[in-house]
Amino acid sequence: RYPEVAANHAPSEYAFGGASSVVYKNTNASEYRKGFQATYSLTNRNYRNRASLRYTSGMSKNGWAFTAMGARRWAQEGINEGTFYDAYGAYLGIEKKFSDSHTMTLNAFAAPYRRSTSSPSTQEVYNYQGVHYNSYWGWQDGKKRSERVRAGFQPIIQLQDFWKINKKSSLATAISYQFGKDKSARLDWQNVPNPSPTYYRNLPSYYDSLDPNASVWPDPNNPNSPVPTTAQEAYKAAMEGWQNGDPLFTQINWDALYRRNVNQPAQTYYGVTGKRALYYQVNDVSDDKIFNAATHYVYNFTDTTKFLLNLSYQNYNSELYREVKDLLGADFVLNRDPFAATNNPGKSGLYDEGEADVTKRVGDKLGYNYIFRRQEAKVNPGLKFQSGRFDVFVSALAGYSTSSREGLMRHYLYKDSFGDSGNYNFWDFGLKGQAVYKIDGRNFLVYNGAYFSQAPFLEDLFINPRVNAATSPNIKNTVINANDLSYIMNTPFIKMRLTGYLVDTQNDTNLQRFFADGISLVKQGQDGETSNVQSAFVTEIMSNVEKRNMGAELGIDVKVTPTLSLQGLASYGDFTFRNDPKVYFASDATGTFSNGKSYADFGKAYLKGYKQGGTPQQGYSLGFRYNSPKYWWFGANWNYLDDNYLNPSALMRTESFVQNPVSGTPYSGVTEERLRELLAPTRLPSAFFINANVGKSWRFGSYYVLLTASVNNILDNTKYITGGFEQVRNVKFDTFSQEKDREYPLFGPKYWYTQGRSYFVNLQVRF
Repeated sequence: RYPEVAANHAPSEYAFGGASSVVYKNTNASEYRKGFQATYSLTNRNYRNRASLRYTSGMSKNGWAFTAMGARRWAQEGINEGTFYDAYGAYLGIEKKFSDSHTMTLNAFAAPYRRSTSSPSTQEVYNYQGVHYNSYWGWQDGKKRSERVRAGFQPIIQLQDFWKINKKSSLATAISYQFGKDKSARLDWQNVPNPSPTYYRNLPSYYDSLDPNASVWPDPNNPNSPVPTTAQEAYKAAMEGWQNGDPLFTQINWDALYRRNVNQPAQTYYGVTGKRALYYQVNDVSDDKIFNAATHYVYNFTDTTKFLLNLSYQNYNSELYREVKDLLGADFVLNRDPFAATNNPGKSGLYDEGEADVTKRVGDKLGYNYIFRRQEAKVNPGLKFQSGRFDVFVSALAGYSTSSREGLMRHYLYKDSFGDSGNYNFWDFGLKGQAVYKIDGRNFLVYNGAYFSQAPFLEDLFINPRVNAATSPNIKNTVINANDLSYIMNTPFIKMRLTGYLVDTQNDTNLQRFFADGISLVKQGQDGETSNVQSAFVTEIMSNVEKRNMGAELGIDVKVTPTLSLQGLASYGDFTFRNDPKVYFASDATGTFSNGKSYADFGKAYLKGYKQGGTPQQGYSLGFRYNSPKYWWFGANWNYLDDNYLNPSALMRTESFVQNPVSGTPYSGVTEERLRELLAPTRLPSAFFINANVGKSWRFGSYYVLLTASVNNILDNTKYITGGFEQVRNVKFDTFSQEKDREYPLFGPKYWYTQGRSYFVNLQVRF
């Protein structure tokens, strides 16, 4: 209740934090408002309904307090087609007050959920089916079934002790344990066509890219599609199906997948006879066990000076694996690489060599299985004091972490896939500071500064953990230097904050996985001979990445009358790459590269000056709020977002993009002008939105009732792209250049669009 926030990189009393905010929430049962609180919400977002009920006993004469809370969010279908949502939340807090100086609390949190997700798509697909299109579902037995379902249950148990040692000092200590699984389901297949309706070979643009008279095969998963004899006929059929919304073209055909599995003859594989799954559904599972311990000590030297000390320890253990979820009518699936015969002839292709049974059934593990372990300890002393017109807060950090991977399967290509990787150890150091200068009682200058290192995350340290223990080349601690300066005005009529900020990031490591054609990975066999893999799933590693985020923000609230106020917000940023990072590639299909390592060096990615993606770099807002003395209010605002980009593909900005792998020389047609055109950053359209909100409260004796409603994006702007990524499939100049000039490139960027107009109505009753 009532969280304390140290915004961005500002120092916090409770933890050192990082470049993002530190939020401290008090979960003591006695701190909640005594009585019942019931809430119901109605919306048209990812979920449609939300209901919650909370009861707090208050502190009894015997020193006991209890708070219990339950909530649910659900939707049979969300705003996007074929999505559902079902999530629960529960909290139980028990507090025992032993004396005025000593209390203990026991808290338990649980949030089981099950929901489906929606797909990104190319502009071609959105033009056919609209921005709420979702390729992840299809009809089965008259019901919508999604292939992408996430489910999880990871409860947390926490014990806290609060001890006021004396008038000058206090100590708060907490331990917690989190455990449980998160699962993400998806379709998988072996040696059969991709069943996704948005797979490039299933779209009209693919047939349009062929010679009109070329012979093509029909979609084997669409039994009602015509049997075209030419690409031109196939284009017409696909275009008609997509424009008319025929689910045999636009959605997954579950019935066809079952038929492919069931109608095949039984065969014997590894001593087991049956029908192996060509199509099947898997879960990617994270089975986590996380122990945390922390203590927060405060010593007040005087009323204006206090010393803070935070100690923390975390033990993280996560087993990650893939399991069979549904065999779709088959008897079993094989735990082997379906591309082994092509990319690695003569190899077993087994994901776990030496296992007793290669055939896997529902609930069995396949593909990969490993454990991530990490232990981390931090010491965070701080000092807060006042001197004249200055308030100063200094916070320091010393941290140590050790990380490792343990492989539980013996991959046929990698000797280091099985067993313990050994420990990778990192020290972290940092310093944060805040200085507040009080010009007078209503005007302030505030400076926040931070300089600290951050150990690599496990996901960035191990570059291909599903198949081996290889680590990122040149891996180092990320170093962050963050500064901001604000002028704050706080008067009865005007509240204003003007901030300038500069955040530099160095030695960062970024990983991305995708399928690439024409990447030219030269691998080395056991006999020393080399061969070339042109198409493969790869891991792209960007090493020694430097970024800069700088800008200015202005927020203002003007009280025009006692009941009417005006608000304004302006934010202008410039978020760029500051250098040309090194790029490396690893792949499941290569084993050892010709350099004798588990990755290949692709040299520099020429990214310096490119805009970072992921967020608008300009934002503006104007609004008003009317507060009636009769306990109702109304507000509205206009918002404008601009300067939003997709993150640039590193691979397409390396020299390999223009080099012909056969001749070793640049492709014909490579000019500086053409490269600038092809590799220009993908800038997303600007957009504006109008939002409004209204609310009213009543009191009926001991009952308090609050009704609020808001409508976002009133004008139903559905052209705003909230995110996306550049597809990196055709990674050579010649093919990419040809694609760029087409109306619908086969591998154009994939986007997520805003949902359009949304509403949220909330009713709360307290008694």
